[in-house]
Amino acid sequence: MTAVMPRERREQQARELDAADPLPARRAEFCVPPHGLGEAAYLAGNSLGLQPKALRARLGAELDDWARLGVEGHTHARRPWLPYHEQLRAPAARLVGARPEEVVAMNSLTVNLHLLIVSFYRPTPRRHAIVIEDSAFPSDSYAVRSQAAFHGYDPDEAVIRLAPRPGEAALRTGDIVGFLREHGERVALVLLGAVNYLTGELFDIDAITAAGRAVGAVVGWDLAHAAGNVPLRLHECGADWAAWCSYKYLNAGPGSVAGAFVHERHLADRSLPRFAGWWSTDPRTRFEMAPAVTPVDTADSWQVSNPPILAMAPVLVSLEMFDQSGMPALRARSVRLTGYLQSLLDEVCAARPAEVITPRDPDRRGAQLSVRIGGRDVGPVTRRLRDDFGVFADTRPPDVIRLAPAPMYNTFHDCWRAATALAAVLDDAGDTDA
Repeated sequence: MTAVMPRERREQQARELDAADPLPARRAEFCVPPHGLGEAAYLAGNSLGLQPKALRARLGAELDDWARLGVEGHTHARRPWLPYHEQLRAPAARLVGARPEEVVAMNSLTVNLHLLIVSFYRPTPRRHAIVIEDSAFPSDSYAVRSQAAFHGYDPDEAVIRLAPRPGEAALRTGDIVGFLREHGERVALVLLGAVNYLTGELFDIDAITAAGRAVGAVVGWDLAHAAGNVPLRLHECGADWAAWCSYKYLNAGPGSVAGAFVHERHLADRSLPRFAGWWSTDPRTRFEMAPAVTPVDTADSWQVSNPPILAMAPVLVSLEMFDQSGMPALRARSVRLTGYLQSLLDEVCAARPAEVITPRDPDRRGAQLSVRIGGRDVGPVTRRLRDDFGVFADTRPPDVIRLAPAPMYNTFHDCWRAATALAAVLDDAGDTDA
């Protein structure tokens, strides 16, 4: 193309793509924030997903059962509360590519990281390093540093942070594998974010898991930005364990109940240390009130507390929606959306001090494109995107804006709005003192 497509034709093209897409967006099933007389273009689902409209009735049913039954709701609610978490087991397993006995919905992400590290970080003087990416989410960094210190090691020495090559934004899988092959005898635990929160890079989970286990390390995955974003096959790839949240791509609400995976080869291993609570014991004998746990050979052994029903109901609604759409179809739609958005951002960045730092290869990214803005405070930029154009994005200071077209509810028209708005804001220096 020798000339830039006119704005009206570009918008028409976006609407035509929406009309022709084989998996239409389920936008009408979500509460989309308003903007002006219409709706916002919400591309911040990698931070907090939108509320499903079906959730209000589901929560209302639980509140009604509580009001009607009181304590008897544990056994007589429409969805009895005592085994409530078991309803989430099979759909969560399908979502992350696991067997039902390998998964459990519980706690929050970082709590689950700690509970699993208790079992799987077993350092020795010779082998005590923990490998993370240099741009790991701070919570992961804090968690592994505190665990190293708790076990008597200097976090600055024990925690190894792998950085991209000079001049590159993304960390190459080959470099991770190469490090493990060369230094694996020092590594006790590999813990990486399957999709990096900053760059949107999708790591080769299979290759890294195989490399880590080949050198005797335990391999865990933080799936905060991967669950509900990309297809996963935790059981087949052989990961030792994983944890994820459900408030991003899974649309289960702020602070919603997280999930955990433990590979079946560990489920019956009584030598693994673990913290325990009432819900860690065999449910068949739970009400015998025995002083010691009767362990079960499922991921439930890592559960310590009874399920929070009002916080778990949104996760169940979400998992039902993902079962209906299917991750393969959602992933295919995601690739189409991000590919379209990439083409628009190429035009935006070509004439402005901005660059997409997310890998261009669809196999190396999820539903997020991160744009690095040169010479601007990105906070005011995203505020203007939201306030003036109705485009929700988010920032990662000092210079990155993240745009995440979630395939469940975002549209090609949302992508067009985001790119058009970003170009307009970058061309206007009026946000510098916002």
